[in-house]
Amino acid sequence: MRLLLDTHALIWYYAADARLSVAARAAIDDRSNQCLVSPATYWEITIKIGSGKYVFTETFPEVVQHAVVDNGFQELPITSRHCDPLTSLPLHHRDPFDRMLIAQAMVEGLTIVTADQMFGAYPVSALW
Repeated sequence: MRLLLDTHALIWYYAADARLSVAARAAIDDRSNQCLVSPATYWEITIKIGSGKYVFTETFPEVVQHAVVDNGFQELPITSRHCDPLTSLPLHHRDPFDRMLIAQAMVEGLTIVTADQMFGAYPVSALW
């Protein structure tokens, strides 16, 4: 299975946070699954670090190294193909980061690992 990690899922996995569901943790831990991270997630993390919502003991590059690279997760670049669905995607969800993840999942046929129930309003597979 190809999984696209929502920002909170990535951070909760990295931090071994109990808020990450058992099913999500098992899917991420299953090395037969490919875990992908969008640059939209990096952007959201840096904004939340800058606003004080996320506080880490490591620098942003260290967080990326330990949360993404060390776990063998791969970056899913944002391409124009991923942007095209945004022109007609209903505004059920107004968060621009989540809308990009939804569009990427639609184009690539990915399952999004997220606790956000708003993803259910879109034609994507979600796991939690």
